[in-house]
Amino acid sequence: MFFEDYTKTGVVYHIATINDLKKIIEEGIQYDDKVTYRTKYCDFHQFLDHHRHEGIPTWVNRSRAIFASMNYRNAPLFHSHSVVLAIRIDEEKCWVANENRANQLYEPFVLKEIPQFDSANAYINNVGIELIRDYWGSSLSFKDNLQKRYDQKEGYDAEVLVLHSIPPEDIEILYIISDHRVLTLQEWMGVFLKEDI
Repeated sequence: MFFEDYTKTGVVYHIATINDLKKIIEEGIQYDDKVTYRTKYCDFHQFLDHHRHEGIPTWVNRSRAIFASMNYRNAPLFHSHSVVLAIRIDEEKCWVANENRANQLYEPFVLKEIPQFDSANAYINNVGIELIRDYWGSSLSFKDNLQKRYDQKEGYDAEVLVLHSIPPEDIEILYIISDHRVLTLQEWMGVFLKEDI
């Protein structure tokens, strides 16, 4: 794993664009405080919520979640101009699910409105519904996951649905991704904030 285990660090990891970093540092993180929430994800989250199992607690709602990762496999690839944040969470208000299942449905969901991709609707209504059932069926509370460790199973890419706001004091900047270089905050400052430039 890229980081030490949660049982040692007590944090999960959130990726954000550097364009949001000032607001994050000043105000923390809320589920709907980024433009991408409305433009890229809101409808998708609502679709998955609509097909949620009856056994999932009502407070577990993708449409109101901040997404984080338990950890990353060795040598993760991050997008340039993003930041990796360590966030402290309330374990009682978090849920864990297999992001792989949601990811397999995202592109067809987005592309279905384009005429040449309209056959994606058939995929969504057949394979997609099964993926959603598996997504919710293999999900569990954060605390249960710490006992069962689904996040460490092969093929289970654990996403943490953080169902509370994250205040600035519970956020630490770990890395800034600069042109595909993964730099610690100190390394980034050493490159870009040299006084002799």
